[in-house]
Amino acid sequence: METAEVASISPAHTVRIENTVFTVYHANKGQGIPYHAHPYSHLTMCHAGSCIIRKKGKELLITKESLPVNLIADGAHEIEAIEDNTVFVNVADVRDQ
Repeated sequence: METAEVASISPAHTVRIENTVFTVYHANKGQGIPYHAHPYSHLTMCHAGSCIIRKKGKELLITKESLPVNLIADGAHEIEAIEDNTVFVNVADVRDQ
């Protein structure tokens, strides 16, 4: 169910408080974080606009009304903004990283 390649963006802000990292992304349509995996789980939430999270051939649309989504460690996934001026945040506990 993959679409055209997601244009990779850098974080707008990254903040660490003790063992928790908050990474904020400002993305336009088609931008985000291409397929990747890492050894830690993280929550993803959308604060403005909307995004699609893709994992294991499934897609989930999230908006500011959506609950945070828990993306489990080591599972390949991607996050793509589907409209301009989208803001999404990843929150991870990195104490063992």
